[in-house]
Amino acid sequence: MFLHVTKAKHVEGYKVEVSFNNGQTGIADLSTVLKGPVFAPLRELEAFAQFHVDEELATIVWPNGADLAPEYLYFIAFKTRPDLQSQFRRWGYIA
Repeated sequence: MFLHVTKAKHVEGYKVEVSFNNGQTGIADLSTVLKGPVFAPLRELEAFAQFHVDEELATIVWPNGADLAPEYLYFIAFKTRPDLQSQFRRWGYIA
């Protein structure tokens, strides 16, 4: 099953409540992932909060064209769940 973001809303700071097509909803704290030139403008909270769910890409995108893979958002939201560690390892997000 391919993960798709179905809903997302700004919670506070750099936190996003993200719902996925597998029925899971979690909070992704993106404060540590806004690196590189495409994400630099999103360090301003006003710009960060302007994301929306792009139905074609099935993830969140910002007006400047920045986006994050749904699998990465899922990892950020659920990285501490023991039952998902093998999945995250297969995806290459943890060693």
